[in-house]
Amino acid sequence: MDLNEQVIGALGILVLFILIFSRMWIGLAMAFVGFVGFGILGGFTPALKLLTTVPYTTLSDYNMSVIPLFVFMGVVIAKMGIGSELYYTAQTWVGHFRGGLSLATTLACALFAAMASSSLPAILTLGKIAVPEMKKYHYSLPLATASLASAGTLGILIPPSTGFILYSILTQQSIGKLFMAGVLPGVLLTILLSITLLVITYLKPGSGPAGPRTTLKKKIYSLKGTWPVLCLFLLVIGGMYGGVFTPTEGGAVGAFGAIVISAATRKLNRTNFLSSLFDTFKLTGMILVLIMGGYLLMKFIAISNLPYELAGYIQSLDLNRYLIFAIIVLIYLILGMFLDIYGAVVLTVPILYPVVIALGFDPIWYGVVTVLLIEMGLVTPPFGLNVFTLAGITGVPAGDMFKAVWPFVGAMLLCVVIITIFPEIALFIPSTM
Repeated sequence: MDLNEQVIGALGILVLFILIFSRMWIGLAMAFVGFVGFGILGGFTPALKLLTTVPYTTLSDYNMSVIPLFVFMGVVIAKMGIGSELYYTAQTWVGHFRGGLSLATTLACALFAAMASSSLPAILTLGKIAVPEMKKYHYSLPLATASLASAGTLGILIPPSTGFILYSILTQQSIGKLFMAGVLPGVLLTILLSITLLVITYLKPGSGPAGPRTTLKKKIYSLKGTWPVLCLFLLVIGGMYGGVFTPTEGGAVGAFGAIVISAATRKLNRTNFLSSLFDTFKLTGMILVLIMGGYLLMKFIAISNLPYELAGYIQSLDLNRYLIFAIIVLIYLILGMFLDIYGAVVLTVPILYPVVIALGFDPIWYGVVTVLLIEMGLVTPPFGLNVFTLAGITGVPAGDMFKAVWPFVGAMLLCVVIITIFPEIALFIPSTM
C-alpha cells in the first residue's frame, strides 16, 4: 500500500470534520470529500461516473424502500395522538409511586418506541402532555424533562429503528436480525432508566412526589389505549421474526396497518394524512441524502484502504480488544455530542466497522452497541438534540436539563457495559430466527 494513499485518506477524514464543524450539512460534506478524495486517488473521470451512478443506485435499491415505510408508520401513529393514551395508561398503573409520573413517561416512551423509528415523535408528543402534568404535582422540572429526554432515546433502539436500518445498509447485515437484537436491550435500558429515576426520587423525595392512586377497574380500563401499539408491533415484528415477510414487506404491512388502525379509531382525516406524507418526505429525503453522501465517502475510504490498514495496525499493537473497544466507546461519546444519530452512524460505521470485525466482535451485537452509544449523544452537551427540543417545548432551560441528565447517561453506559459482558442479551433472539 502506497503511504500517500493512507495519508490522503486520513487528510480526507480531517477535512470532513472541519467541514462538519464549519456547519456544512453532513450529507453534502461526505459527498464532497468522497468525490474529491476518490478523484485524487482514482482519477476525476471515474469520480464523475461515480457521482452520477451513486444517487441512482441508492434511490432505485429495493431495500431502501424500508426507510419511508417505517418512517410513515411512525408518523401516522404520532398523528393519531396515541402518545397521550399511552401516557394515560402508564400513569394509571404507576403514577401513585414516588416519581411515578416520570416513570409513566419512561414507560410511555418505551411503548411509543415500538411504533416510532426515531426519538423526536415521543419527545414532541409527551413533552406537551407529561411535563405539564408533572408540573401540576410539583415535580422538579429539570429532573422531569431530563428523564423524558433520556427515555425518548428508546425510539432508536426498540424496533423499528432507522438507526438499525442505516447500519444494515452500510454493513450489509440483516435488518430483521438487527431489529430483533434491539428488543431485549431496549427492555433492559427501560428498566435501568426506571431504576435510576426511582433511586433519584427516593434520595430526593421532593423532586418527584407520588401522584393520585387509581382503582383496579380504572387500571384495567386504561389498557384499551394500548391495543393499537401492541397489535401493530406484534404484527410487524412478529411477522419478521417468524419469516412471514421480509423487513421491507414488514414496513409496508406496518404502514398499511397504521392507516387501518387510525381509520378504525376515527383519527384519520385528510389533513393528518397529508401532513404525515409531508413529514415522511422530509425525513426520508434527509436520510437518503446522508446515505448517498456516505456511499461516496465509503468509496473514497475503500480506495485509500485506510480502515483495513488501521485494523491491521491496531491488531499489531497486541492490546486487549476490550481496551480498544473502550477507546471506540469514547470516540462515539465525543462524536455523539456534536452529530445527530443518522450522521454519526453514516460517518463512523465505514471507518470503525472493519476495525471492530477484525477484533472478533459480532457485527449484529456491534450494531446494538453503536445505537446505544449514539443515544447518549442525543442528551449530552453541548448539542443534545432531545434536550434542546424539550427546552423549546417546555421552556425549561437546556442548561438545567444537562445538569440533571447525567444519572440517565450513566444508566445508558451501564447498559453498554452489561451488553458487552453478556452479548447474549442482544444476540439471543436473532439466534433463534
